[in-house]
Amino acid sequence: MNTVLKDNSLDVSVVIPSLNEALNLQQLLPALRETLAGMDLTWEILVVDADSPDGTRAIVEEAGARYVCETTPGYGAAILRGVAEAAGGYVITMDADLSHPAKFIKDLWNARKIADIVIASRYVPGGRADQPWFRLTLSRVLNTFFGFGLSMDVQDMSSGFRLYHKQVFRDIEPSYTNFVILVEILLLAFQRGKRIEEVPFHYQPRGEGRSHAQIVQFGQDYLRLFFRMWGIRNSIHFPDYDWRAYDSRIPLQRYWQRKRHEIVLGFTPANVPTVDVGCGSSKILASLPHAVGVDMRVDKLAFMKQTNSRLVQSDGCRLPFADDAFECVICSEVIEHIPDEGGRLLDELDRVLKTGGTLVLGTPDYGKWQWRVIEWIYDRVAPGAYGEEHVTHYDYLTLKETLVHRGYAVAAHAYILQGELIFQARKQRFL
Repeated sequence: MNTVLKDNSLDVSVVIPSLNEALNLQQLLPALRETLAGMDLTWEILVVDADSPDGTRAIVEEAGARYVCETTPGYGAAILRGVAEAAGGYVITMDADLSHPAKFIKDLWNARKIADIVIASRYVPGGRADQPWFRLTLSRVLNTFFGFGLSMDVQDMSSGFRLYHKQVFRDIEPSYTNFVILVEILLLAFQRGKRIEEVPFHYQPRGEGRSHAQIVQFGQDYLRLFFRMWGIRNSIHFPDYDWRAYDSRIPLQRYWQRKRHEIVLGFTPANVPTVDVGCGSSKILASLPHAVGVDMRVDKLAFMKQTNSRLVQSDGCRLPFADDAFECVICSEVIEHIPDEGGRLLDELDRVLKTGGTLVLGTPDYGKWQWRVIEWIYDRVAPGAYGEEHVTHYDYLTLKETLVHRGYAVAAHAYILQGELIFQARKQRFL
């Protein structure tokens, strides 16, 4: 579903999905107005209602809020309609049933700069929930299942009390129109490199009326979402794929990543101007906070902002740096993804490296039977990973000859299980 968003003429829009919540809105809307009026910002309140017959429209308009009628059924449909109608640069979503206290709006607003999505969380330290034990147990099971199964460090994925930077919705296309959208938004946003943080809050009992959650139907939808997203979550399409591989639950992948990290850092001179071309979300770059990270994917660079500040989006064959800009160039597991075409990538790496500088270059050795066996296994254990993208195949002799031809002296080399080859080479002359 594509959401066409309005310009950000206000600071914040508060979006409240509603279905037969007139009595609760009578209490909530004045409290919201009082809270927002005491904050130094411009704001609006939108109640997105499913054409409730209980007098909701009159109560909303009398309270000075904006009434939006959304006839497409579902909580998710109301959220997306509210975001589309919102004029704020930030959007706060909250329930109409008084379980989300109006005063907590201040806490969400004050936390707006720490992340793209800020969640009012029941389950982080300091948070708590006054809910019937059955619903609380289901909620905890759901959040634990999704958090562990999808390796998401979010404790309360099903909380609807959130602050969003509205740009989040320009970059994602949610498909669910019920409560499942709450988890889907987080997964899609995280896939796009958005940052998610939680702040503790006290979830209170609902006021009048009853919950509109249909537990059996939502349970089925959550399971469908989980299995759809699990395959994507464990593929290269998520920006933290390389980062997570370092601590992978697959022993071979975990060993491989950690051995690569050890070898590359061992070949990299300390505290010299360094660039990591094709850095991805690797912990190699995180271990070199002074280095410049270069990658084509904006989402991976956004993820790496947590450890590195010098990040550049660029094609490795057209680096935006002056000649001789660095004393060390790292390019690990990249050249096999680039059609050779006369060695354009290697020429560009050479251009930005000073004479006497160090090139650390890693690639699978297709001359080794060990790599061919490992690649066959890896493609089956970790489908959707990088193996199928290799288009240029090097072995020890061809890569060494390529470097020597460009004026390099190979100082050292190392293997990971006789499969991945990593060279340390010194640039001896200009081309």
